[in-house]
Amino acid sequence: MTNRYAFCPHCASPLTPRAHTGSLDVLRHSCPDAACGFVHWDNPVPVVAAVVEHEGALILARNKAWTAPFFALITGFLEKADPSPEEAVAREVKEELDLDASGVHFIGHYRFERQNQVIVAFHVPATGVITLGEELAEYKRIDPARARYWPVATGLALRDWLRAQGHDPQPFDVPDKV
Repeated sequence: MTNRYAFCPHCASPLTPRAHTGSLDVLRHSCPDAACGFVHWDNPVPVVAAVVEHEGALILARNKAWTAPFFALITGFLEKADPSPEEAVAREVKEELDLDASGVHFIGHYRFERQNQVIVAFHVPATGVITLGEELAEYKRIDPARARYWPVATGLALRDWLRAQGHDPQPFDVPDKV
């Protein structure tokens, strides 16, 4: 059980683990004050991911906060203001790479348990000149036939897209600290 809250955000009582009907016997951090009733369900956060295809190459990027040599797909949170996941992923591609989506095609959805996220992945063919957004340190272009995937979350989306294109991608190991 993830405990992101120590105190109830409504009444400030200390949260305690309790079982709740319909929660598959999982303990949930809950407010002990029956008048309040707050339960921290710890639902996953929705994230969009883009397999960006630009001028025949895949674009992978490295976030400034990540350790250097790890590159990944363009990702971002699905925000309340986004009308749809498709528009959210096109927004992220624009924000992070300054590219315009010429299409948005659903690949699949994937669990990313370590970050408590659900990844909604899309293939995004894009046009324009790449200019990195403020969160990215660098990017690289990969020939899809030579791309390798990481065996978790967005890497599985990349794998599935590559296979749909007729490639036989091979995995590589991801360091534990990434």
